[in-house]
Amino acid sequence: MAVITPNLLLIECLVPQLKQLMLAITRFDDEIKTLYKQHADRAIFDSLPGAGPQLAPRLLAAMGSNRDRYKCAADIQKYAGIAPVTERSGKKEWIHWRYSCTKFLRQTFVEWAGLSVRYSFWAKASLLGHDSWQQEAKGKPHNTIIRSLAFKWIRILFRCWKTHTPYDESTYFNCIEK
Repeated sequence: MAVITPNLLLIECLVPQLKQLMLAITRFDDEIKTLYKQHADRAIFDSLPGAGPQLAPRLLAAMGSNRDRYKCAADIQKYAGIAPVTERSGKKEWIHWRYSCTKFLRQTFVEWAGLSVRYSFWAKASLLGHDSWQQEAKGKPHNTIIRSLAFKWIRILFRCWKTHTPYDESTYFNCIEK
């Protein structure tokens, strides 16, 4: 009884708080959907393979509306923690992922890259292709390979965002072949 009664009181206290939190989250989700539908750049982010209704608004928030904020794709790759860091000391060199970054952005780009494989021919080919096998042969984990795909996607997204152009798989595929 000495353990059950206090825990019962704790649960009675927490359940109404959780209900309020759930209501607040629903209100936030509704507001995000409304604002996203009204945004001028919505077509760009809706065109991204695998982004869908959850990740497209997150990617839009990552890029923002100020096109002068990022000078090049590398700025976003570094800010989001997707670009690897190379360190050198003497004759030694090692590469690792960026520790100091916005973790939510990194997770957003990694999730999108992982989902894009289902919807994009070149992303699937990149993940299953020769480059991926080389990385696996070097002992790279799957997450590292997905991050390298996110690295490529950011360059594409940056170009689409800068030029106000929705993503088109065939246009990108033609650029690769040249």
